[in-house]
Amino acid sequence: MKISKNQIANGIWILAIILILFTPVGFHLRVFVGKLFSTSASVVSVEERKTLKNYDWDLVDLNGNRFDFESSRGKVVVVNLWATWCPPCVAELPSLVALHEDYKDKVVFAFVANDKKNKVTSFLEKKNYQLPVYFEASKTPKLLVSKSIPATYILSKSGQLVVAEKGVADWNSANIRNVLDELLLEQSTL
Repeated sequence: MKISKNQIANGIWILAIILILFTPVGFHLRVFVGKLFSTSASVVSVEERKTLKNYDWDLVDLNGNRFDFESSRGKVVVVNLWATWCPPCVAELPSLVALHEDYKDKVVFAFVANDKKNKVTSFLEKKNYQLPVYFEASKTPKLLVSKSIPATYILSKSGQLVVAEKGVADWNSANIRNVLDELLLEQSTL
């Protein structure tokens, strides 16, 4: 039986699809594409900003220590909901790591993982990321609930939701840095 060029081409396409869908090659390809097409997050217009009134959210860090989100009231906060199995989450993490590195002493960061602790620990060690990662120990405040990940929120000192981005974004952009710098200069109204 002679194999035609069309059959060979079809076989290559099927193999490529299998690699993309069912192997780590596909995961890394989706991460790469996510990085390639990420843009800066959008700022919520002043008229459409909602205010987080309920800071009642208990989180637990990788060491089992409790973090009461209430302690971030009156501060600029970046909340990122993510998971190690999520290609867009992994794609945007390097930009969040860079942002965290420069703003960690001025802004409260909460990287809330939707994953198993051992997978998160292994991932962070492999990537050598030093991030404040938490797991939910109580229900997420309604304003910060997302049906998809990644989801990232930036809150002003007064609790206004200034950025609410779903999907991959470039968090180390001049736009986001300007937003954080402006928010840090504001007086808290809480």
